Amino acid sequence: MKRYRNGEIWDFEHEVAVATNRPVILGLDGGTTSTVCICMPIMPFSEALPDPLPVLARALAGCSNHNSVGETAARETLEQVMADALSKSGSNRSAVRAVCLAVSGVNHPTDQHRILTWLRDIFPSQVKLYVRNDAVAALASGTMGKLHGCVLIAGTGTIAYGFTEDGREARAAGAGPVLGDWGSGYGIAALALTAVIRAHDGRGPHTMLTSTILQTLGLSSADELIGWTYADPSWARIAALVPVVVSCAEAGDEVANKILKEAVQELALSVKAVVQRLGLCGADGKNYFPLVMVGGVLEANQRWDIGKEVMNFISKDYPGALPIRPKVEPAVGAALLALNEFMKECVQEAYRR
Repeated sequence: MKRYRNGEIWDFEHEVAVATNRPVILGLDGGTTSTVCICMPIMPFSEALPDPLPVLARALAGCSNHNSVGETAARETLEQVMADALSKSGSNRSAVRAVCLAVSGVNHPTDQHRILTWLRDIFPSQVKLYVRNDAVAALASGTMGKLHGCVLIAGTGTIAYGFTEDGREARAAGAGPVLGDWGSGYGIAALALTAVIRAHDGRGPHTMLTSTILQTLGLSSADELIGWTYADPSWARIAALVPVVVSCAEAGDEVANKILKEAVQELALSVKAVVQRLGLCGADGKNYFPLVMVGGVLEANQRWDIGKEVMNFISKDYPGALPIRPKVEPAVGAALLALNEFMKECVQEAYRR
């Protein structure tokens, strides 16, 4: 099978001319917008992780969601970003002990099996391989590798994903814009674009969104918006309009405010669905659980703080929810997951001997 790196055929057998033999792990966070790979050394087993974490290298590539770009392109992106991270760290694949690949679009065991199959083609048999949805890495970035609690991601897309301490898991949303990922960056911007068209043809109220969006896109009329949208309806391109919606809401536009309020309710519903299914809140609804919040939509703005409003909704029903803004990125969370799983298996193998 041909593999590509920087547009050229690349063979893993000729990766890095000079590499150290120190054992490393790879953590990958692959989303609809970008893919990040972190290379970290194997650290001695300890309850306390070093601060700062010893990241050897970080590599960045484009979209690796096979639902967005196709399986071949997604695979090439993932292989490229792993090779870049290993090269930057002065390592090669023989030094790799574990890989956690957390990518959006992994929604079923068949997705995991397919990715594991081609990963096994790349790495030696002794390398531990773990394939997860990217939401799992985002959770781990807030809990420093521990799979417990719930994560809410709201960026280009959105998903809520949770784990109990005994390993049960559940998710809500994350099915893409066609299947109703409302509350996501795409969902917010798509409703704003729809509001502009509705206002233009008389089906909806006048809104500041019309002039602001047209000015942002360099268009002269709402009619031109149709051509702009369908020329490239990619999720990230649409979602990039979220700051415009927020600015209009902060300026008092009722339509923009309504869109953001509906987004808050949808995001809170996703979290509540996961919490209820897993019983994270306990029988009385007051148990503590970490709620990791990740993504550009949840970042604070001048006056419209979507993340804060989501927490206000959730804490009314679940006062034990503890909001966590991760100090490390999801790719580091994936690396910590790989490290934790690797160490667990090492301990189990030692007991069996």
